[in-house]
Amino acid sequence: MCGGEGTRLRPLTFERPKPCIPIVNTPSIGHLVSHLSNLGFTDVIVTLGYMGIAIEDALGDGSLFGVDITYVREKQKLGTAGSVKNAERYLDGQPFLVVGGDHVADLNLLEFYREHIAGDAITTIGLISIDDPCEYGIAEIDVDNNIQRFREKPAPGEIFSNLASTGMYVCDPAVFDHIPAGKKFDFARDLFPELMEGGKTLKGWLARGNWTDVGSPRSLRQAERWKLQELSHTSIIGDLSMKGAHITGPVRLGGSLTLGMNSRLVGPVAIGGSTIIEDNVLIGPYTSIGEGCVIHSSTRIFSSSIYDWVVVGRESTISGSIIDNGVVIGAGCSIENDTVIGPRSRLGERVIIHSGTRVWPESVIPAGTVVKEHVLNEKYDLGYEGS
Repeated sequence: MCGGEGTRLRPLTFERPKPCIPIVNTPSIGHLVSHLSNLGFTDVIVTLGYMGIAIEDALGDGSLFGVDITYVREKQKLGTAGSVKNAERYLDGQPFLVVGGDHVADLNLLEFYREHIAGDAITTIGLISIDDPCEYGIAEIDVDNNIQRFREKPAPGEIFSNLASTGMYVCDPAVFDHIPAGKKFDFARDLFPELMEGGKTLKGWLARGNWTDVGSPRSLRQAERWKLQELSHTSIIGDLSMKGAHITGPVRLGGSLTLGMNSRLVGPVAIGGSTIIEDNVLIGPYTSIGEGCVIHSSTRIFSSSIYDWVVVGRESTISGSIIDNGVVIGAGCSIENDTVIGPRSRLGERVIIHSGTRVWPESVIPAGTVVKEHVLNEKYDLGYEGS
């Protein structure tokens, strides 16, 4: 399911849909489809909404991932269950797995599918224990994994379980009898309460492993951390110009890369092709840098995501942040934790961005400014709450 606008991730989703946000320099949906393919799910149907063309460009016909992809477009917003109903004709009357296009996970979804097939439930919901389930649907299950109660986004005092719905479901085709065609209809808000009130059996599957729906910049950084942890060795694609630099792996380096004197990479780190890293630069663990970037001398970058064509001025520090395409950061800047800077923004010298701040695309921040709140740009929608 790839329909949402990803407003909670703005400014990253003004120019790309949420499933195309890069994670270790690859659109996040590419990681998901690869995972499904590795588990044996080779027939994939993608429901498209906001900026669907970008998702088609990222995945193509699926052959690069070892799957066959069919695209189904929505003419209007149909909700989660409604979008799957819109694809009913392609499902051949078989049980099917539903996954959000913004999910990043290493869960054994084949085990999930097989457990559903072996049971008697009309739908099985993937559940995972989390510390704060307020933004999710939560479920209470019995010893046989039958769901006794389900509540979407509980308020304080209503949190009877910390088992949160992952938004991953295995469904029998009989669910389509309960989903109206051409109407907005959601799994958690509409379908599940109706099924339970009608006496249908819903089960839970207890997931083990890593999962996130990439609903916030912080969860996006966590997802990238997981993917960087999967790097097991140092790999260099193409030529590398390096003299007097130090590499502690694992790192993945693209072609035509330049590492300056006394610069240091401490993995896991991934850096795209044609990037220049000057002298005395320190790049710490859990960092990814895209293609065509220039990192000037004596810069420090820790646990951050730097996208393509970014320029970082000398003696700047970036910590735990996301920097989108084409950003130019002046000398001596400090970008604090959990900051997001939108594409083509310009920061003058000695700018300080406080933690948790977002900078909208094409913003210009004068030299010496201390930014303590979001910097919005009226050329773009100003909202950042919602889906």
